[in-house]
Amino acid sequence: MGKFMQDFKAFALKGNVVDMAVGVVVGGAFSKIVTSLVNDLVMPLLSLITGGTNVSGQFLLLGKVPEGAEVPATIEAAKELGVATFNYGNFIQTVIDFVLIALCIFMAIRLISKLHKKKEEAPAEPAPEPRLCPFCCQPVDDKATRCHHCTSELPEVEA
Repeated sequence: MGKFMQDFKAFALKGNVVDMAVGVVVGGAFSKIVTSLVNDLVMPLLSLITGGTNVSGQFLLLGKVPEGAEVPATIEAAKELGVATFNYGNFIQTVIDFVLIALCIFMAIRLISKLHKKKEEAPAEPAPEPRLCPFCCQPVDDKATRCHHCTSELPEVEA
């Protein structure tokens, strides 16, 4: 049992596991912020644009309404009557939530990357032109007195 606990402790305290746990907790908090953004700010504006329509409440009746009953105006009313519904509004709401969450994450990552962006370094100076042997035209070291390709004596380099 002691070996099992040692192995578990080594696993649980690895940096990657702890980082992942912190990421999950922060992600949960971020999810609440984005959900509030969508439900409390964006959807009311979208409802205003669409004339006060609640997107998530849109549905189609798939069955017949019992005789003597009014046509249900909400999904809940249709369920009470036992009429099947096609709730396309919930799907639209979920797609809008996804797009807005993806947009928020993109913007947050973009902001973080701008904050962490290193100062652009000046471009490195290009390497100096190599010294060429005047006899065989092969590159040679600046300090060489003889060409290692053709063994010719090289003129001295001016400093």
